[in-house]
Amino acid sequence: MTKKSAIPLKTVRVVVPAPLDGAYDYLPPEESGLLDPGAIVEVPFGRRTMLGVVWGEGNGDVPAEKLKQILRVLPLPPVPETSRSFVDWVANYTLAPTGSVLKMLFGNETLVEPKKKDAFACPVFDPDCHQPSLNEEQHAAAKILSEEPQREKPRPILLDGVTGSGKTEVFCEAIASCLRQGKQALVLLPEIAMTSALIDRFAARFGARPVEWHSGLGNRQRRLHWQAIARGEAKFILGARSALFLPYPDLGLIVVDEEHEAAYKQEEGVIYHGRDMAVVRAHLGNIPIVLSSATPSLETLSNVRQGKYGAVVLHQRFGTAEMPAIDLVDMRKYKLAAHEFIAPPLLEGLRQTLATGQQAMLFLNRRGYAPLTLCRACGHRLQCPRCTAWLTQHKQSGRLHCHHCDYTMRLPEKCPSCGAADRFAACGPGVERIAEEVKTRLPEARLSVMASDTLDTPESAQALVDSMAKKEIDILIGTQIMAKGYHFPSLTLVGVIDADLGLSGGDPRASERTFQLLQQMAGRSGRGEEAGRVFLQTVSPDHAVMKAIVKGDRDAFMNLELAEREAFRLPPFWRLASLTVSGMNVNEVTTFAQNLARSAPAGDTFRVLGPAPAPFARLRNRFRYRLMIQAPRTVNLSATLRLWLKAIKIPRTLRLAIDIDPFSFL
Repeated sequence: MTKKSAIPLKTVRVVVPAPLDGAYDYLPPEESGLLDPGAIVEVPFGRRTMLGVVWGEGNGDVPAEKLKQILRVLPLPPVPETSRSFVDWVANYTLAPTGSVLKMLFGNETLVEPKKKDAFACPVFDPDCHQPSLNEEQHAAAKILSEEPQREKPRPILLDGVTGSGKTEVFCEAIASCLRQGKQALVLLPEIAMTSALIDRFAARFGARPVEWHSGLGNRQRRLHWQAIARGEAKFILGARSALFLPYPDLGLIVVDEEHEAAYKQEEGVIYHGRDMAVVRAHLGNIPIVLSSATPSLETLSNVRQGKYGAVVLHQRFGTAEMPAIDLVDMRKYKLAAHEFIAPPLLEGLRQTLATGQQAMLFLNRRGYAPLTLCRACGHRLQCPRCTAWLTQHKQSGRLHCHHCDYTMRLPEKCPSCGAADRFAACGPGVERIAEEVKTRLPEARLSVMASDTLDTPESAQALVDSMAKKEIDILIGTQIMAKGYHFPSLTLVGVIDADLGLSGGDPRASERTFQLLQQMAGRSGRGEEAGRVFLQTVSPDHAVMKAIVKGDRDAFMNLELAEREAFRLPPFWRLASLTVSGMNVNEVTTFAQNLARSAPAGDTFRVLGPAPAPFARLRNRFRYRLMIQAPRTVNLSATLRLWLKAIKIPRTLRLAIDIDPFSFL
């Protein structure tokens, strides 16, 4: 009996949300015929079933008898063409599997599947509910943003305004214009802790709370919100970077608030920068995007100067508020006791602030009590057993923490190296230690600590913001989470304990990020009727960052940074990519990384640096070696890397993480 030849049938390609490249051919359900691209379907995949998305017609290169049939079509709107194009673009650019990017669109499969008991009353927004009174400068900026959608090809627009200039009110006018057209508006935030603070402002402006999307939501909320967004019922969405990948059927505007923030970079899984991908998403949908910041990134400023982006500038604070006076406190002039970290000028400023009934903020970008604990008998330092990192002491919990892998332990009674008892010393300050010092030196002050490990939900952040607004707190002590756009009208003094902290190490963005952080912290002061004052404690008062902050000359500082970046072939003038090899066996990691470097493409315009141990040479028990690639902007870096790595066989015991446009160098 001769074998029956395959009969060509109409098939469809389906992408499943799994770490796999490409799509798989399936037969359509018997009753439906050929499905439209974007349909969400359930398919047999291996020994289980999965949800997937129809990507188009099948390739037809698999015999019909070997094809499996789609089990069912879900009663949901199809994933829009722009969303599918965005998934393809991100996968191609980041060298991530298409299925991994699609998984971000789904959130997870349980969010997509409708449930009978689900009911969600989608909020109705009134773009004219409460129109704020804008000054002349704000009104002109809002007019430009609102008119941008009328252009044939809308450009990204930088909304560049000093802290307290009313940027939120301005981009709300662009949101209102979008809502009047019946389209969806998306506002991205770098941290979910910021959502509560902004939600109240948006609710007052538009008469309803925006639909949220972030990891702080429960599964049922996320499912209801996902489906409302996919159906186009949710018109105003506020979310973290992952909200960018949702299947918007009629997206009309994207706003990236605090566009300079490092938190927009996703460092695990699909590695991408939320701000940059937001610009891509806007381009694919031919819609406007607003990038808002008081301290724009060098990449964004460079795009403005090249004419790729437009820009509107708010030069002054809203109302009668003025920018605060900034004083450098040269710590080399003071001999403080071992347990003291607040210099006399700052301490006196705190006393004066308390005496006048105003509020103060102390900033130190270190969580916990002390960043290092050592034995005074032998010098042994307590280190994470799984990472190349010291354990941070948290006095409130009585434990030592690794902030990289979440390892914790109690402070041992004896030194594990020499056996000495009661000889451990806490070295350096964290925010808990600063709070302890303030309690001792200013016992009458009411204190609160604001850090990511004490404010892990939007609700807890809002509770603290409410306490500040009610003036139940005199001195707020915290980490960089305090720089995220909070508005405290009675806050008139900001003290930075260690202004030099971010300048150490080999990060090429160190100066830029330190400048942005200090400028943002200084901007918390004097936003009400009373004048503000800022103290920066530093051992490097002559550093370019410190001089620029005091002079308020951002542009001169950015020009200097751009010149240095160009000289050293760094972004935004050149492209970078990072390849990190990790594994449990250090010799295997080293050998593979060296072989990988030897196989790199030859040429003067493609430069491979390394391999070398990553700054965190061991992380979560895995040894890490890194290669850094430099290339001119004229080189298609993603395509070059794909061609190079296609011939490389990666052992199952190793991982290779690819980071196009790395933001962190740890």
